[in-house]
Amino acid sequence: MNAIISASELAGALAGENPPVVLDVRWQLSVAKAAGEPPFDGRAAHASGHVPGAVYVDLDRELAGASGAGGRHPLPDLADFGAAMRRAGVSASRPVVVYDGGQGWAAARAWWLLRWTGHPDVRVLDGGLTAWQGELSVEIPAPPEGDFAPRPGAAGLLDADAAAALARSGVLFDARAGERYRGEVEPIDRVGGHIPGAVSAPTTDNVGPDGRFLPAEDLRDRFTALGASGGSEVGVYCGSGVSGAHEVLALAVAGIPAALYVGSWSEWSSDPSRPVAVGPEPR
Repeated sequence: MNAIISASELAGALAGENPPVVLDVRWQLSVAKAAGEPPFDGRAAHASGHVPGAVYVDLDRELAGASGAGGRHPLPDLADFGAAMRRAGVSASRPVVVYDGGQGWAAARAWWLLRWTGHPDVRVLDGGLTAWQGELSVEIPAPPEGDFAPRPGAAGLLDADAAAALARSGVLFDARAGERYRGEVEPIDRVGGHIPGAVSAPTTDNVGPDGRFLPAEDLRDRFTALGASGGSEVGVYCGSGVSGAHEVLALAVAGIPAALYVGSWSEWSSDPSRPVAVGPEPR
């Protein structure tokens, strides 16, 4: 099963006999704003227009736990996550399509969580809402309760120690911007740099100018050139486990399984005892 779906394919699926549950996960990273500038309101964006039938899901409240020692977007409480998905109408027997505003990061976080907790059929709308050509709805849906029960998988998740070990034994990709990887700037976390041994692989290089993923073959060539070849175990981290999920999705499109370090740099850098590498080289 392909991990992404085009807008035309989604339109066809919505008109079919078993239409997917559609989740709207529009979100933007909350960073310091200019005085008086309101934060992004995904729920308001949803209310102003969404794919017909799409249910809004709040990344910060429903796809992540409280910010703290585990990072800015740690795993949510699984009971709470399951309840949120059931409220949104998610059932194991119905496919799910997730979209965001076009960047793909938030949608990928929902995709990764649903896949990691056992949903068999989840895809991300390639290009997000900006790719959707159909009409938008302002009607807030009230779907029937779903039956999805999260059952976390044994694979696909890294903690800090496992990420450090993978950087030595396999391939650990850093999905952040290159300047953050090199430690030249760090706008959010305590210190700049990267996990020793990690390879710089910015998420932005996985998509074209329109925000859609590059062809699978091009993605495969990219990751192979960066070291994901020969059956090596692959992992990904980013700032807080959101854009890293997008890289895991890109790897899935390329046919390369990968695990996600959810705590990512926000967790790693908060512990002064953990080593930090700077510069363009992994070590």
